[in-house]
Amino acid sequence: MTRPDKSLEPHIALIAVQLFFGSAAVLGKFALEAFPPIAIVGFRVGAGAVAFYALQRMRGTMRLKRKSHYLYFALFSFFGIILNQLLFFNGLERTTATNTALLAVLIPVFAIAISAMVGNDTLNARKVAGIVLAAGGVVYLVDPGKASFSSATTQGDIMIILNSLSYAVYVAISKKLISHYGALKSIGWLFIFGSVINVPLGLYSLSGVSLPEVSLGAWMALAGVIVFPTILAYYWNTWALARVEPSIVAVYVYLQPLIGTTLAISILGEPWNPRILVAMSLIFAGVYLVTKRKTPKDQVLPAN
Repeated sequence: MTRPDKSLEPHIALIAVQLFFGSAAVLGKFALEAFPPIAIVGFRVGAGAVAFYALQRMRGTMRLKRKSHYLYFALFSFFGIILNQLLFFNGLERTTATNTALLAVLIPVFAIAISAMVGNDTLNARKVAGIVLAAGGVVYLVDPGKASFSSATTQGDIMIILNSLSYAVYVAISKKLISHYGALKSIGWLFIFGSVINVPLGLYSLSGVSLPEVSLGAWMALAGVIVFPTILAYYWNTWALARVEPSIVAVYVYLQPLIGTTLAISILGEPWNPRILVAMSLIFAGVYLVTKRKTPKDQVLPAN
């Protein structure tokens, strides 16, 4: 396994990842005007599988050292690609954007708990404080008083919670093999296994879409979804996961609501919310605490 990277590169990569993931909502808004959500997932995973396979084959073999490792990557793909994307897009279709942003704060909570239980991470007072502080910033930004947790959104809310749990499980359990094989080969296998399920489902969902009538803008939005929050985001996220603790990868998720709000204001023309400045301060303070190097005074908390 590679040793933890103490440089700034993984953190720069994780910030870029959140920028790309944050753009998914804006790009997805335009793509959803022409394509059903399952079709978008199929395009994302299928194109990602082809791209990552081609890039890895240019560098070397796709072969894994042990047969059991193929099963492990299939498991990682089930949580990190198949369930993650299907639950998110279908949940988003059934609930509000506010609820989705609020429930996303569960990802780091789930990830650090699971990662500690499987021995890939440690809990300490500073790290927990950072997670709570960043979560407070996100909750303040989205304003729970505006969240409409009603019977009309219950199904979507449950899907987003399960989406958060699914992604957290992937982050928590995949570090060792990803560190061993490197980002490109790892993400290639994740998308290859994911395409076995997501691509056929996506093709089936396209049966009701007249592709010749799809606008150029919708195709460009779909291409943007494939390139930015898929190929670039998943690769850099996997690259960073091989170099830092899973809890650090997870806590950067807190930047997504902030980035998504900023993009919505600048691109979609949504009104400015002065809560953003306060939320930004809390989120970045929390990220700093979680990513700060451990000192001898840090108290390690029990995993259970």
